[in-house]
Amino acid sequence: MAVYRLCVTTGPYLRAGTLDNISVTLVGTCGESPKQRLDRMGRDFAPGSVQKYKVRCTAELGELLLLRVHKERYAFFRKDSWYCSRICVTEPDGSVSHFPCYQWIEGYCTVELRPGTARTICQDSLPLLLDHRTRELRARQECYRSGNRYLPGFPMKIDIPSLMYMEPNVRYSATKTISLLFNAIPASLGMKLRGLLDRKGSWKKLDDMQNIFWCHKTFTTKYVTEHWCEDHFFGYQYLNGVNPVMLHCISSLPSKLPVTNDMVAPLLGQDTCLQTELERGNIFLADYWILAEAPTHCLNGRQQYVAAPLCLLWLSPQGALVPLAIQLSQTPGPDSPIFLPTDSEWDWLLAKTWVRNSEFLVHENNTHFLCTHLLCEAFAMATLRQLPLCHPIYKLLLPHTRYTLQVNTIARATLLNPEGLVDQVTSIGRQGLIYLMSTGLAHFTYTNFCLPDSLRARGVLAIPNYHYRDDGLKIWAAIESFVSEIVGYYYPSDASVQQDSELQAWTGEIFAQAFLGRESSGFPSRLCTPGEMVKFLTAIIFNCSAQHAAVNSGQHDFGAWMPNAPSSMRQPPPQTKGTTTLKTYLDTLPEVNISCNNLLLFWLVSQEPKDQRPLGTYPDEHFTEEAPRRSIAAFQSRLAQISRDIQERNQGLALPYTYLDPPLIENSVSI
Repeated sequence: MAVYRLCVTTGPYLRAGTLDNISVTLVGTCGESPKQRLDRMGRDFAPGSVQKYKVRCTAELGELLLLRVHKERYAFFRKDSWYCSRICVTEPDGSVSHFPCYQWIEGYCTVELRPGTARTICQDSLPLLLDHRTRELRARQECYRSGNRYLPGFPMKIDIPSLMYMEPNVRYSATKTISLLFNAIPASLGMKLRGLLDRKGSWKKLDDMQNIFWCHKTFTTKYVTEHWCEDHFFGYQYLNGVNPVMLHCISSLPSKLPVTNDMVAPLLGQDTCLQTELERGNIFLADYWILAEAPTHCLNGRQQYVAAPLCLLWLSPQGALVPLAIQLSQTPGPDSPIFLPTDSEWDWLLAKTWVRNSEFLVHENNTHFLCTHLLCEAFAMATLRQLPLCHPIYKLLLPHTRYTLQVNTIARATLLNPEGLVDQVTSIGRQGLIYLMSTGLAHFTYTNFCLPDSLRARGVLAIPNYHYRDDGLKIWAAIESFVSEIVGYYYPSDASVQQDSELQAWTGEIFAQAFLGRESSGFPSRLCTPGEMVKFLTAIIFNCSAQHAAVNSGQHDFGAWMPNAPSSMRQPPPQTKGTTTLKTYLDTLPEVNISCNNLLLFWLVSQEPKDQRPLGTYPDEHFTEEAPRRSIAAFQSRLAQISRDIQERNQGLALPYTYLDPPLIENSVSI
């Protein structure tokens, strides 16, 4: 008689327990056990419980290959869901096999679990295990079907008819859902009671805008309200605002921006000139060319307007980045004046506000939603569809896909659908969103996707006080070191990469579905070496976690003062100078109800709901071998040191940069 001792852990989540019958079958190289019901006195599978059982066999089963979990009806009780965390099996010789599960099991079914040791398909030779991999992936591909493209030129989306049918293992937890509602209801109700959500027309004065979120002010919102007019702060946001990816260093002016030395000499001073500063690498350009053909929209029954600015900036000897000149179109000429800091106060402020509106549109649609949400959804889908649970890359990436499918489904249902929030608050509406994202993806490259390469290509490695760059590179290096150790452990050679058919199918699906099979993008359609794997996986994890935090978490901070991030503009870009007044400025900004609806969105997406898992936090122990567990511990140690460095640096800053502090970075795109 051989006795196997089982330790079954139920997840600690709301409604994670079950009243259904749970039985197991152990499958080994020498046979399988009889089906054994797991039953003790009292309730067996309550949330957070750890229960022990015995499975008796007539003989030892050899090496354990599979553990079958059978979930069946108990008496007259309704079927319910069960969140099984893991099952540990102590064999007769005292050795322990871990069977990680970490998933909801719904209805009456049988789930087959493999031991936690990660294995690529090349390491499996037994027909039983190869068949198990095939059946698991076939079931996942049926569950997570790729639907029609949401829009032409967009990444493929998951085929889910509504939130009601979302598979439970990608759905928000009850804790997160309740937290999200508690964030949303008081803020929207407060605005509703004050009549702001229904009030049309212009703001009467600038100070009135401070009362929109009077109870949700932060240190940064106060700083922005006090400094938003200043050129230094305008330039600062290109480095450490919510869209810190726009700047390019230039060595010569583009022909479409005919700025002369005489125009900018008053700002540069007597000791230098424009050509000298270009040669020194101190001149930068933010080019919003993508907006030139963007369609416009009507809000509150009024036509809205969009500009495609060119903004020239200078890195001063004091280390401050300040705007030199702004042209509000891509075509120079008499109807497209170049605005300068020496112009009238309101002319210059309006020109900068047009740039901030363009920043809003490019940031929200492309930098934020396209390049994090939609691309990370494609990574999540490929991981679920092409990699079995025992695959090391599945174990590595799964924590970085958590809740991404759910949040994007919510976004499609509330923001991006016809007459959704995008149509209600932005000057380009849904049709403009379609244009911006499809055009942006058509020009998106692997260089853009990889932070070190992007910084180098944009020529911004030497700008001082670029905290996004400094913190981002540290986090990138920490992720890269962690990934390198994991890849090195499971892929010792080029051949081990090339022969992993599941890995290649995963890479191919990402290339086809996320990047539309576009060879010019530079994204890999196949991985050939461990080094290529490390770079690609590092970029995916960084963009699913740190990059999303950098472009998402500060939206309320920088946008609560509406003129700093207007979602629409009600007057066309000025074609002459000297016509702007306070009244015309207020009449150009969004109306009251448009402003408030947009700021409500800023508030919601900047408040990470409960049930958070910061970067490097892996409570679900999918890796059971000692080597990857050591790598995880080292990764967490590196992130902790980065956090200490950031907090020490921030103590000396007038405006702390916190968005890439590791404890504040969510593992995945989840809001």
